[in-house]
Amino acid sequence: MTIANEFYNDPKVKEAKKLIKQALLNHQEKITGLMPPKDEKSYQELVKKLSQNRGGKLFYDYIGSGFGKGPFVELADGSTKFDFITGIGVHYFGHSHPDLMEALIDGAISNTVMQGNLQQNTDSEKLIDLLLTEANRYGADLSHVVLTSSGVMANENALKMAFQKRHPADRVLAFNKCFHGRTIAVAGVTDKAKYRDGLPEAFCVDYLPFYDSNDHQGSIDRMMCALAGYVSRHPGKHAALLCEVIQGEAGSYLGNKEFFEILFSECKKHNISIIVDEVQSFGRTEKLFAFQYFELDKYVDFVNIGKNAQTCATIYRGDHKPRPGLISQTFTSSSTAINASYYVVNQLVNNGFLGKDGKINKIHSYFSSKLEELHKKHPDKIEGPWGIGAMVAMTLFKGDMEKSKQFTFKLFENGVLSFIAGQLPTRVRFLVPAGAINNDHIDEVVKIIDQTLAGM
Repeated sequence: MTIANEFYNDPKVKEAKKLIKQALLNHQEKITGLMPPKDEKSYQELVKKLSQNRGGKLFYDYIGSGFGKGPFVELADGSTKFDFITGIGVHYFGHSHPDLMEALIDGAISNTVMQGNLQQNTDSEKLIDLLLTEANRYGADLSHVVLTSSGVMANENALKMAFQKRHPADRVLAFNKCFHGRTIAVAGVTDKAKYRDGLPEAFCVDYLPFYDSNDHQGSIDRMMCALAGYVSRHPGKHAALLCEVIQGEAGSYLGNKEFFEILFSECKKHNISIIVDEVQSFGRTEKLFAFQYFELDKYVDFVNIGKNAQTCATIYRGDHKPRPGLISQTFTSSSTAINASYYVVNQLVNNGFLGKDGKINKIHSYFSSKLEELHKKHPDKIEGPWGIGAMVAMTLFKGDMEKSKQFTFKLFENGVLSFIAGQLPTRVRFLVPAGAINNDHIDEVVKIIDQTLAGM
């Protein structure tokens, strides 16, 4: 037994963790629902100071206290709100989850607080093994995992490996309305001009039309026509297709199995590597990975995860293994995040979240049915589609961006965090804490949505 094992199993350490957990549960009893602020004046001064120091106004006047209970988050003014956006999809088990906090403590008391390319602990190996096992559960052939510090770096690493594999190919295919991150290279792929404002062009990107559920065959025909034009105009020049199979930032647009099978098969004919960006969709459908939901296992060369996973990662095929020196980071993640990641992924896999009758589908079914009721009540103000799984979205005021944005501010004031996504139309979305909510929470949130709509 190592000294580390002796330390982690020391009765004093176990008792300390037990006391912290009990104290947490005791204080969480004070949160019974939405609560009003206690000190608005000091809080607004704090918000103003943070905005000035950051160099820009906060989207919401939101500064957390560092405490919460499931879907409820406490702000620094003492108020509580429903957090249904969860840090744009990060806090899957809500706030101050007792068992997740225990995993975080295990990471915090380990020797190396930040793990990286040079030094990784046993918990990294355990997480990597779990990710590979689950990524290959339905027949994918993914061999390696690189842990990394952010979702955009997971995409960046995949692009670098694809470019090296396909050298001298130097172009990338992507979808209209895609979002992949904001590094110089990846911002050049993200289909939003303001994210590239003032930045140099790193490489050329050719955009394909995404799937339109209202025109199945037309979607396939338009995509194939665009692809044929690009590969004919630039033969052998495309290194990779970087794509979301569910477009999150664009407004929760759902892809289609046949659409992707035809596209991916054609890409393979032209030696174009398939990179699936699941930084937002990981853990939010009835299967752990969204590429598994669409049964695309045999095509995928890379899958990149983040957000829910706590620790981000690039998972890839052995034939894309990079040469020494291409991929490295001083730190890949903190020991706390790595322990939290293992807890989250293990819970998703083994605690009834996945599958057609799993918690994720049940949450979506109930939430979407309640939103459908609101549509019947306010047909001119709210419409579907409602997204998929733990990615719930709604179109308000026919997709008007300014009205949708104002709605999110009013909803925040009324006690619920949401966020906007996409344009033409703009949608309001929820990335719900599926590990922390029940139907009663959804009922309360829908009631507040109803009241907010009625007030506009």
